[in-house]
Amino acid sequence: MTFAVALSDESLIVGMALGDTDAMAAFVRRFQARVFGLALSVVGDPGLAEEVAQDAFMRAWRHAGDYDPRRARVVTWLLTITRNLAVDAIRLRRDRPVDPQRLLVALREEMDDPGYDGAEWLRAGLRELPTDQARPVVLAVAYGWTAKEIAELEGIPLGTAKTRIRRGLARLRQALGVTDG
Repeated sequence: MTFAVALSDESLIVGMALGDTDAMAAFVRRFQARVFGLALSVVGDPGLAEEVAQDAFMRAWRHAGDYDPRRARVVTWLLTITRNLAVDAIRLRRDRPVDPQRLLVALREEMDDPGYDGAEWLRAGLRELPTDQARPVVLAVAYGWTAKEIAELEGIPLGTAKTRIRRGLARLRQALGVTDG
């Protein structure tokens, strides 16, 4: 065990590529706090962060032979794997607690609220959009949904979803007086 501590990160990767379980154990011990910390900072849930961390180490184990020291340091390579898995986990498991139609109604109703703040500017622009454009814009911008996810939710073709997002954003820019210059 003490010899594994003295091994470089690159030596541990070589050992993992050769199937050395001791090298893998040392690798996990060396990086587990950083991998878990990054996963937790991205997903915000300790249980999910543990899953992401485990998946990151398994992927590093399976792809150790693909590691290229000319492209990145070992820690950078491993944390990139972790970040990508964490983002994927969020996309797969994100909660969708607010119906976009209810969100639009709430945003539009707040227009009558006398406490007008900076967000009112955006709400005013959204109020000017037809619902079939406003919903995809809100889903894409506020929730980070892809056009494909919006198409599936709305039951429309992918091209239609993309067009509604593009046209909605263009109309929103026009309604808000935002220019490209």
